[in-house]
Amino acid sequence: MTPGHRARFSPFSIRVFLLSGLLIVFAAAVALPGAGQDRKKEPVLKTVHGMVVDKGEDAIPGALVFLKNMQSKTVKSSFADDDGKYRFSGLDPNTDYEIHAEFKGDVSPTRRLSALDDRKDIYLNLTIPRKK
Repeated sequence: MTPGHRARFSPFSIRVFLLSGLLIVFAAAVALPGAGQDRKKEPVLKTVHGMVVDKGEDAIPGALVFLKNMQSKTVKSSFADDDGKYRFSGLDPNTDYEIHAEFKGDVSPTRRLSALDDRKDIYLNLTIPRKK
C-alpha cells in the first residue's frame, strides 16, 4: 500500500472477522462457568436411612430414631413411618454421628457413623430387642 491509500475491506472479510469474534465470545462463555465450578466444589452431604425392626426383622412403625452429631452434641429425632423406615439427610460428611432407636421403653444398640466412611448413602437397619 502506498501512503494516502486507505485499506478496503470486502464484505466477506468483515463477516469472517465478526464470526471469529462471536466464536471466541461463545467459547469463553461456555468454558468459564465450568472452570468456576471446579474451584468451589461443595462437599457432598451424607444420608443415613433404613428400617427400625425387631429381632424377627418385623418393622416397628412409630419407633423414635435419634441421631447425635458428635461434634456439636446436637440431637435430631424422627419417627419411623408406617413401614418402619426412617431417614436423615443433609449430614456433614466430616462429622461423626451416633444413631439409635427407641420404642415403648426398648432401645436398640447405639451405632456410630464415622466421618472416615466415605459412603454418601448409608443404609442401616436398627434392631430393637423387644421384651415380650
